[in-house]
Amino acid sequence: MESDHRDEWDNEEDGLAKAVVAAAANAIVALDRDLSVLSWNPAAERLFGWPAAELLGRRAPLVPSELMAEHNAVLERVRNGGHVSLRTKRFRRDGQLIDVQVDTSALRTESGTLLGYVSVYHLTEEDEAARSRVVRRARLVRRLTDVVGDINAELDLPVVLDRIAASLTELTGADAGGFVLIEGDRLRLVGSHQLPESIRGATADLGSSLVGKLLRTGKPVMLETGHEGLQDLIWAKLPGLHTIAVGIAAVGGRPYGALYALFAKRKAGHVELELLELLAGHAGIAVANATAYQDAVRQRAHERAVFDASADGIAVLDGTGGVIQWNPAAAELTGFPAHEVIGGPPPFALPLPGEKLTIQLPSGRWLDVLCAEIDETGQIVVDFRDITRAKELEEAKDLFLATTSHELRTPITVVRGFASTLDARWDKMSDTERRSAVHTIAERAKSLGQLIDHLLLGSRAGAAEPAVRSEPFDLAERVHAATLGLPVLSDRHRVEVSIPEDLPAVHGDALATDILLGQLLENAFKYSPDGGLIRVEAWPEGGSVVLVVDDEGIGIRPADRERVFERFVQGDSGDRRRFGGVGLGLYIVRSLARAQGGEVTALARPGGGTRMRFELRVDGGESLYRTRLTGAVTDE
Repeated sequence: MESDHRDEWDNEEDGLAKAVVAAAANAIVALDRDLSVLSWNPAAERLFGWPAAELLGRRAPLVPSELMAEHNAVLERVRNGGHVSLRTKRFRRDGQLIDVQVDTSALRTESGTLLGYVSVYHLTEEDEAARSRVVRRARLVRRLTDVVGDINAELDLPVVLDRIAASLTELTGADAGGFVLIEGDRLRLVGSHQLPESIRGATADLGSSLVGKLLRTGKPVMLETGHEGLQDLIWAKLPGLHTIAVGIAAVGGRPYGALYALFAKRKAGHVELELLELLAGHAGIAVANATAYQDAVRQRAHERAVFDASADGIAVLDGTGGVIQWNPAAAELTGFPAHEVIGGPPPFALPLPGEKLTIQLPSGRWLDVLCAEIDETGQIVVDFRDITRAKELEEAKDLFLATTSHELRTPITVVRGFASTLDARWDKMSDTERRSAVHTIAERAKSLGQLIDHLLLGSRAGAAEPAVRSEPFDLAERVHAATLGLPVLSDRHRVEVSIPEDLPAVHGDALATDILLGQLLENAFKYSPDGGLIRVEAWPEGGSVVLVVDDEGIGIRPADRERVFERFVQGDSGDRRRFGGVGLGLYIVRSLARAQGGEVTALARPGGGTRMRFELRVDGGESLYRTRLTGAVTDE
């Protein structure tokens, strides 16, 4: 029952509202968001000559083409809140232009959703003063069209703001103009015309400003006259200032800034306020365009910086597969500069979009290549990175496994063979044969133990820096101990040791140095199979002691002099690989040297062969490895 009463009341209210609109003396026209007529009351029929039946659901041909900029500015203003009242011209059905006063507001739901616009029209008085104002206003409105085109043609935001300030003075007749930006609770002057350059960038409190007062009223424009309240503003620097007109410029429906028209010699009236309001609406559009353009420029600059700085090679291909972008990393990885690639296909095969392809370039470099398609443009983005080191490590590990299996299998096979022989034929073998078999088993077990020790040392060195002592010791004593007995090991090699008696003590770990020296000497014998001189020499140099082990063997290629210190590497798979081993010896040597604060390097020996150079700091000296990391010491 209560619901029936409510519906009856709603129907009565709806009927009353329609009756009010129908009985109104002024023409009332309601438009939807597409500017099609929703409502056309009898007064509108009388004023413009079109019956409602002809216009409902259609656009009313009321606005002259030269006033379309004005009309659009009005709609932009009311979309951002408030209403606009102005004098203008409209067409009648018979083609006659009539002078009307129009008040336009937004038509919204209770929740604030924009439904359209409502305009109320009535004829203006036909006296000379009104005609003069209309003529002047029409001229300014035509100029407004040019001004709007001018400020929207520029996309550099500071220039746009200055043009708005200049246009403001031209349209309103103001003596000076300014554009202030709303930044939180502060205002900042960012655009000006006919004002001292020294005040650009000046700030003021929003709450106590005219802009703050205008925002609190909810109106789009405001006129402030008289000297009271103006003297404390930065505009007081304008001599003779007596009137300020302020209009809000909104971007995206939110207040962005405000236009100030400053009058010191001329006077301001309703026409000036109307033009200020219209210009403020267009200023918001121009600022939004310039801001969007600047954001796009910044975004493109950011994307370009990421593109250029990427360590991965990145290429962008057009729909035909031609390269249109090629970053510096792409040029470095492939050896092809951008100007040689742009316009043609990339210098390597491509996978299907979303898949990965691993390829090797003619230079020997390995690449992982990925592709992705940009659906909106049809372009292809290609990303590729250098995996040569990973590929080499993978191959080195495969070689390590194969080599280790071989190195382990040989002594195990020998031990198992001799042990089986002893087990099966013990009673049939002489004492000498049994002793020889046991000796062979012992020797092979010893070599197997050394191999296991190398593997364990390599594993520990790879996991972390080896733990070593740090104390002074006599390097000369360690060298003599390591070389004692070496001359009788081979009748094809000669061993010479040259160490001065006053060689200073070094700082490090004596036991780690024993292992290091033993490996260097073993390599010298191993890689000089045809014999020759093996010379060990030491001398003080600066804050360190230098020890070198020279051999007359096969040498190391310049490209491999650093690689031989990596795990599982023996120079290459050629001459050096034929000497066996798992490629951990020199890796362990360098790890032990650096753990003591020293360094080991491989050099070419004058006259052929290899020179291994080992440095340790003199007792009390600074770590050589640490100084190298900081660039204070350079390798020979």
